[in-house]
Amino acid sequence: MPRGGGAKSSSAGRAAPAPSYGSGARTSSSAAPAAAPPRAAAPAPAPVAAAPPPMAAPAAAPPAAGGGMMSGLMGSMASGMAMGTGMAVANRAVDAVMGPRQTEVVHRHEGAPAAVSASGVCQFQQDQLNQCMKSASDATVCQSYLDALKSCQQQA
Repeated sequence: MPRGGGAKSSSAGRAAPAPSYGSGARTSSSAAPAAAPPRAAAPAPAPVAAAPPPMAAPAAAPPAAGGGMMSGLMGSMASGMAMGTGMAVANRAVDAVMGPRQTEVVHRHEGAPAAVSASGVCQFQQDQLNQCMKSASDATVCQSYLDALKSCQQQA
């Protein structure tokens, strides 16, 4: 806003001079410019209304005060639940298109010792070997029990 007060300048009602589209070269400084063809009077420009002052920005909400551990925990839980729900929906959609999944469980006991058909026959020798292994600090002390168990299993 100008400092000079509220009075408008006197040039506000005048129109700006028309631009000249001549060759731009002047032949002499004393020669008068060529007369322009008569023009119709242009209407005076409408007075420009003063722009309203800019609106003050609305007050921003105060930032959250951290919220503590529970806010982060609850956010993580909500995110995890949404992820789990999304995965379940995606699995159902894949099952609907591809058909239900079929799983087959095959139990293989490769390398495992064969089960003794008559477990009661050598149970006494097995118990003696187990008791010796628990109480002795050296496995060579229990060698006799191991030999007895092996001979029992071969006879059975």
